[in-house]
Amino acid sequence: MRFSTALSLVTPALAATKGFNYGSTFSDGTIKHQSDFQGEFTSAQNLVGTSGFNSARLYTMIQGDTGGVIEAIPAAIATGTTLLLGLWASAGQADFNNEVAQLVAAANTYGSSLADLVVGISVGSEDIYRVTPLGVASNAGPGLDPEGLVNYINQVRGALAGTPLASAMVGHVDTYNTWINTTWTQPLIDSVDFLGVDAYPYYESTKANSIDNSMSTFWDDFNQVVAVAGSKGVWVTETGWPNQGPTSGQAVASIANAETYWQQTGCSLFAGNVMTWWFTLQDQQPVVPSSGVVFAVTGPGNPPPTTPLYDLSCSA
Repeated sequence: MRFSTALSLVTPALAATKGFNYGSTFSDGTIKHQSDFQGEFTSAQNLVGTSGFNSARLYTMIQGDTGGVIEAIPAAIATGTTLLLGLWASAGQADFNNEVAQLVAAANTYGSSLADLVVGISVGSEDIYRVTPLGVASNAGPGLDPEGLVNYINQVRGALAGTPLASAMVGHVDTYNTWINTTWTQPLIDSVDFLGVDAYPYYESTKANSIDNSMSTFWDDFNQVVAVAGSKGVWVTETGWPNQGPTSGQAVASIANAETYWQQTGCSLFAGNVMTWWFTLQDQQPVVPSSGVVFAVTGPGNPPPTTPLYDLSCSA
């Protein structure tokens, strides 16, 4: 099986983790509050046709309208939602200082109620990709090189010493092709506890990337990261297929193809107990990979509807 290599890197304590990515704002830029996050987390747990989506990946620790701890934290505690915490790392040291300050504040405020839910902490998201020639050509925005990320990771570990999150796993999220450029990324691989992988066959337009090839393309991407990760865990932090958007190479965005990708690639991840955060329950800026492309599993609404846009069941 294509994913057999990956399964050996999943630890029993983390094997059941699966969830979605959650931005800090709605698509119109409105800032989310605790009740909004709570509604989203509850809807994810009750999606028709599937179960076990009890985890949330965040991109920032900062609540946008106050500068304090993001209100997703108390929402997760209230709903028993596990967390892959995220710190935005491409806005400079001053902003990163606030990310770290809110992470420490959350640890000290919520103590074991939070620590028991945290499966990991990601320092940054696709920062290296954004400073590669491909990222620059795509106008992906400010990024950060591996050396800068190692520095930030060390800052996070130092700041968490003596807090309830002192033993939390600390890693980084980037694109699969960024990780495998080990002449650049090896110091970062050496410094992390896990490698978060974002992989979207839909966007890989230089390959034969039709929906028929999507599952094999994904696992080829994933296993290339496994090959460079050594003993480090490899987690799927973003993947999905859009239900609407432009054609990308041979990849067609449609509800039917989004369902196929879920039932093939998604279900193989879930069956293999690979740590997975799907993109996405509902689309929110600024985390949508490309403007005009809709990856949502469910339709609009606050809270999101629990009836999905397509069949989320997985055959035995």
